Amino acid sequence: MEAYELSTYPGGYPPPQTPGPNRKLLVVLAPFVVLLVVAAAIGVGLLTRTAMTKEIAGTAMAATGGSAPANVLADGAVRIGEPDAKVTVRVVMDLQCPVCKAFEEANGAVLEGAVRDGTAAVEYSVISFLDRASTTEYSSRAGNASFCVADSGVDNYQPWLSEMFARQPAEGGDGLPDSELIDIAESAGYTEPAVAQCITDRHYDTYLGTKTDEVLDSGVNGTPTVYVNDEEISDAATILGENGLAPVISAAR
Repeated sequence: MEAYELSTYPGGYPPPQTPGPNRKLLVVLAPFVVLLVVAAAIGVGLLTRTAMTKEIAGTAMAATGGSAPANVLADGAVRIGEPDAKVTVRVVMDLQCPVCKAFEEANGAVLEGAVRDGTAAVEYSVISFLDRASTTEYSSRAGNASFCVADSGVDNYQPWLSEMFARQPAEGGDGLPDSELIDIAESAGYTEPAVAQCITDRHYDTYLGTKTDEVLDSGVNGTPTVYVNDEEISDAATILGENGLAPVISAAR
């Protein structure tokens, strides 16, 4: 298998490649050091496109289409902020991805502040290709939960996202149970019974699979992938630095 350039997606997760009929999942974990205030070792996963399928017994394989939730763009991104904001930040992420968690830790408060003061709007494109990193398809269940809460409203979406990453499960384990996903949603203000039902039913599973395929087919090569006004920001020190994207957002105004 051809390796992806780590300099392009430092510590991130490249998406699956297109396999032949009998290609199996290949996961390669390797340390990658990002020098910020301190050095941190982050695992790097290389997956084949087989990871996009749902192969755990008793679960349904995502098919084309699926009902669309409210409050999302045509490409499946959840947009937060003023419609006429001069700066748009777009983040493609998988909620099981450890480097996406690092991105949220560096930028969560920055992006919430930018939305609050009208400096920028943020489009969160949550995809799912790391189901093999848990025993319970956590990547897809968490991605579905993203659409469940967005369908209810986006005012509390950023606090919800922050808590989801704060409680991100370790790779290789069971992932958070649905009961904890519901608890996170409720603690963020999504208390409607319909949200809990949506999470347990995996109501947007098919939609999530469709939008994930579309995002990967568009040329996205890893998570997190970050754009500011359609310009990709791939430098690790910029994305994960002490001030996060704040300088980039300021310069783009």
